[in-house]
Amino acid sequence: MPESLVIADTSCLILLSKVDELAILKLNYNRILITPEIANEFNQDLPDWIEVIGLKDRGLQLLLQDSLDLGESTALALAIETDNATVILDDLKARKLAQKLGLKITGTIGVIIKAKLRGNIPSAKAILNKILSTDFRINSKTVEEAIKLAGESP
Repeated sequence: MPESLVIADTSCLILLSKVDELAILKLNYNRILITPEIANEFNQDLPDWIEVIGLKDRGLQLLLQDSLDLGESTALALAIETDNATVILDDLKARKLAQKLGLKITGTIGVIIKAKLRGNIPSAKAILNKILSTDFRINSKTVEEAIKLAGESP
């Protein structure tokens, strides 16, 4: 059963789009939210199942933007404004800040592992191998660990 709500940062959308796997988000979550700023950074047509939601209060986003990029700062601000949301973040600095703020987080690789464990995709390894062929910075040891966590052989 999909989790109820996730807020995706731009890097997740770009990476899953590059490997033609954006639909994994829909398989894992009932609602996928992004901010208008993230939609602008993504700069591609969005599927109709991704909701674009503006922030109620820009104050927190402006504070966060001192140390994060625009997409990450709006994603975190929206997560704080939204009950029971998980934020998909790949940037280490953003992830550490989200943890300090007490937010639930995952990364794009975590989304792929979850999809495999739930039976939503046949192979995490195949998708992770496609990711290795992109410019996404990830080391082979992390990929091997992700494949094991997904219940597959490296």
